[in-house]
Amino acid sequence: MPAGRCADEESGNSIPRPRIVGVGTAVPPFSYSQSELLEFFKVTDPKIRSVFMNSAIERRHLTLPPVDAAGDRRDEAQGELLRKHRTTGLDMGMRALQACLKRADAELDDVRYLCCVSTTGFMTPGFSALIIKELGLRQDCARLDVVGMGCNAGLNGLGAVAGWSSTHPGELAVLLCVEACSAAYVFDGTMRSSVVNSLFGDGSGALALISGGPDRAPGGYGPGDSCPTVLKFASCIIPDAVDAMRYDWDDDAGKFSFFLDRDVPYVVGAHAESVVGRLLEGTGIRRSDIAHWIVHSGGKKVIDSVTVNLGLTRHDVRHTTGVLRDYGNLSSGSFLFSYARLLDEGVVEEGDYGIFMTMGPGSTIETALLRY
Repeated sequence: MPAGRCADEESGNSIPRPRIVGVGTAVPPFSYSQSELLEFFKVTDPKIRSVFMNSAIERRHLTLPPVDAAGDRRDEAQGELLRKHRTTGLDMGMRALQACLKRADAELDDVRYLCCVSTTGFMTPGFSALIIKELGLRQDCARLDVVGMGCNAGLNGLGAVAGWSSTHPGELAVLLCVEACSAAYVFDGTMRSSVVNSLFGDGSGALALISGGPDRAPGGYGPGDSCPTVLKFASCIIPDAVDAMRYDWDDDAGKFSFFLDRDVPYVVGAHAESVVGRLLEGTGIRRSDIAHWIVHSGGKKVIDSVTVNLGLTRHDVRHTTGVLRDYGNLSSGSFLFSYARLLDEGVVEEGDYGIFMTMGPGSTIETALLRY
């Protein structure tokens, strides 16, 4: 088999493969530098200030707590944080979905399947039902909410969307990642919470897929050269590191709080090569054939570890580091911000191969193989 061709295509498999025909992103209206946030929250501990200032993040969009009578940022109760998650998430999610449909030249009425992904808050019904109501999507729109899977969940959701799309050719399916990370903050002055508070930002990303039909998007990105086909997924779960990343109840704070173990970058990096190997296994594609790497902006050390273990260059992860710099870690939707930047760059050529890679609680690494 020639390099760059897929085994499944050679077999003549008749199941239509989903193509990505649109992407859209949205953030809250206000952004802050790391130094501004340290001043707002009156952080003086030099160790904590160092964590913020050495994060490779310049600005993040956040929905900050309200100011009290003394002019200080007030501590928010868990109920307020959950309402922030719903309000901020709905606003961002609807704008990201509309931006995605615009780039795909599609209408709200075209959406037949909606998968909403979120970890930064809990509610029932989930975002899918709320967004269908608020935007007036079709009442027969099939839906799914993926909750509590963390930063890797965008690709968990994409797997479900791609599967639905393959069995519903010609119908538009949308993945929507909604993360109001500022609704998951605890301000207690500890290093544990400060590491989290220094890293995450609010943001939402949407991706539109369609299977079958003509070899071109309904509009927007034009003929197949920049509408990649989703070829394959591969996962890696690391049970020994199940508690390394977690979002659970903190009795002392009386809130949910997120925890990141200091060894996360090394655990993820150590398994990156094996999961990419499984993704490419049987395809005839070599790692050196991959032209575009879209890696989750998990943090400076995570990006460095993945880069080293996969033998990537700084150019390969330029969009990953750029999104981290300009937005922070946006959890499940981070990789969609990087993907949008790749398309805007205009360097993708027909026949190129690309990889999506995300990582998160479990601990897990999720990957997807694309052909442009």
